[in-house]
Amino acid sequence: MNKFTAYLKDSYKELMHKVTWPNWDQLQQSTMIVIGSTLLITALVWVMDFAANNAMKLIYSFFK
Repeated sequence: MNKFTAYLKDSYKELMHKVTWPNWDQLQQSTMIVIGSTLLITALVWVMDFAANNAMKLIYSFFK
């Protein structure tokens, strides 16, 4: 149990004194980058899914 308590104390010290937390402007900028990247990747996957769906419909139409 002593190892676990020491781990918790060390973790707390590290989080409070050694970690550099972003300021509000950096946090907003990082959030916008993540949202923009997510939207871009989502759009890319949607286009690929749409193209694959239409390609499969075309291929299946040849065998009817």
